[in-house]
Amino acid sequence: MSAAAILLAAGLGTRMKSRLPKALHPLAGRPMLKHLIASCEGIFDRLVVVVGPDMEDLEAAALPHATVVQAERLGTGHAALQAAPLLKDFDGDVAVLYADNPLIEPATMQRLLSARAEAGLALLAMRPADPAQYGRVVQDATGQVERIVEFAEANEQERSISLCNAGVLCAGAADLFNWLLGVRNNNAAGEYYLPDVILTARREGHRVVAVEAPEAELRGINSRMELAEAEAELQSRLRKQAMQRGVTLIQPESVVLSFDTKLGQDVVVGPNVVFGPGVTIEDNVEIRAFTHLEGCTVKVGAVIGPFARLRPGTQVGPDAHVGNFVELKNAVLGEGSKANHLAYLGDVTIGIRSNIGAGTITCNYDGFSKHRTEIGSGAFVGSNSTLVAPLRVGDGSFVAAGSTITRDVAPDAMAFGRARMSERAGAAALFRTGRSKEK
Repeated sequence: MSAAAILLAAGLGTRMKSRLPKALHPLAGRPMLKHLIASCEGIFDRLVVVVGPDMEDLEAAALPHATVVQAERLGTGHAALQAAPLLKDFDGDVAVLYADNPLIEPATMQRLLSARAEAGLALLAMRPADPAQYGRVVQDATGQVERIVEFAEANEQERSISLCNAGVLCAGAADLFNWLLGVRNNNAAGEYYLPDVILTARREGHRVVAVEAPEAELRGINSRMELAEAEAELQSRLRKQAMQRGVTLIQPESVVLSFDTKLGQDVVVGPNVVFGPGVTIEDNVEIRAFTHLEGCTVKVGAVIGPFARLRPGTQVGPDAHVGNFVELKNAVLGEGSKANHLAYLGDVTIGIRSNIGAGTITCNYDGFSKHRTEIGSGAFVGSNSTLVAPLRVGDGSFVAAGSTITRDVAPDAMAFGRARMSERAGAAALFRTGRSKEK
């Protein structure tokens, strides 16, 4: 049977104390909502995202999936009902999920659908280490769910129940929307609560079952602290996946990965390395400590760091070396080339087996526009050189240390762009004598 998912994302997240909608707060470099969408796409045939008013950025994040606006925030039941017109011709199962539960695994969603195939309604539940204020799942003698009791309304016996409601549920489309139409807001908050459909399903004689999943998957995110806890959980998952694929993380807990980090086999990552979005590392690469990478590709056998920074648009060729305190931006470093110390290489293409000396910078910005530098293969750029773009340094050329280069350098030429040195014999002694008399 086909299945659809309604993703509730209209919450403002007042406890986040942020102007950003809660569902757009990032985890591992990607908004919460996009994490949930990615997990749902392999399980559900259709997705509908419920957003609040004036949430254009959230609607954009939901694309290409359909969105609907909950004009008034009248509770989770009311929010889910807003998706009904978009699913009016849908006759499969419908699950309701929450954007602030972004870590639910696809396998758990599949278990929910499988349970629904044998019951009128299935929901997700967990046994958290600290049940705290969670609603409790009350079951009958056969294990079916009787009702959800909110913590504030629970008696002591009900509060002792360890099985807690995660809020996610699944039912046939026609049943679910009919039940939602019958939900009432006769509660202290005056809201229409999604879990109230459970009582209706029971009254109609349907089986209601709970599917248990780990707290780490189902825990909601409502504050900055909970966001940090979810980040830690997701990072742990990503590191484990990387190591299972043949990556060595010398100090795993110190490495930060992004949702799309691609690490090849036999990659070695040192402590305190940060991978921003869009990084691909091929096989047999070593990333040394305190390196920061984003939007870049590192080819097989290269060595990066320590204390290097690779910014978007950078490609490091096979067996190339990028050393300490070297920054590359929109740069191509050819096979076997080296920039081992204290350099800024922005908007530059460097050929194969070239050497870039310590303190070299490419002056790529003139205050109005960016310009590109091209350094050929087999070139040598001496320490403390300044290359003023636009500029081409030819194959096999040699730029003397301390040079400022403002014109193209021909292949195999040697360029000196510095003032001629002069020496005045005895001048240092005269200088010291004069200064001593001034004191």
